[in-house]
Amino acid sequence: MKRFVLDCSVAMSWCFEDEADSYATVMLDMLPESEAVVPSIWTLEVANVLLVAERRGRLTEAEGLQFLSLLCALPITVEYPTPILHLEPILLLGRRHNLSAYDAAYLELAMRNGLPLATLDERLREVAGRLGVALVAP
Repeated sequence: MKRFVLDCSVAMSWCFEDEADSYATVMLDMLPESEAVVPSIWTLEVANVLLVAERRGRLTEAEGLQFLSLLCALPITVEYPTPILHLEPILLLGRRHNLSAYDAAYLELAMRNGLPLATLDERLREVAGRLGVALVAP
């Protein structure tokens, strides 16, 4: 079974037709035979995207709950909680590479577990490449 770190940008593109992306679709298609691993921050990022989309009228509450049900049915393992001992490397990655703590958390998880990273974030893709972290190939 292939394992990879799944960034929120990929997962949330599955929710919105206007953000549909061929790379993200391939990642979704891979999941029945794969396992996605995410840092604990992922759950809050997903919730925030859904709340903001509801407030902006892009999504109804029912649609958000339906999407959440679909996400919960996927083989996505959340690392609960992010251990405090991982905060230092997350901060270091963020400082050295000008990343948000959120993006650094995905990168740190991939590096620590030797897993490839699936992300639509160009900056995160660039930094991952420079650090030798493989990106999930479509």
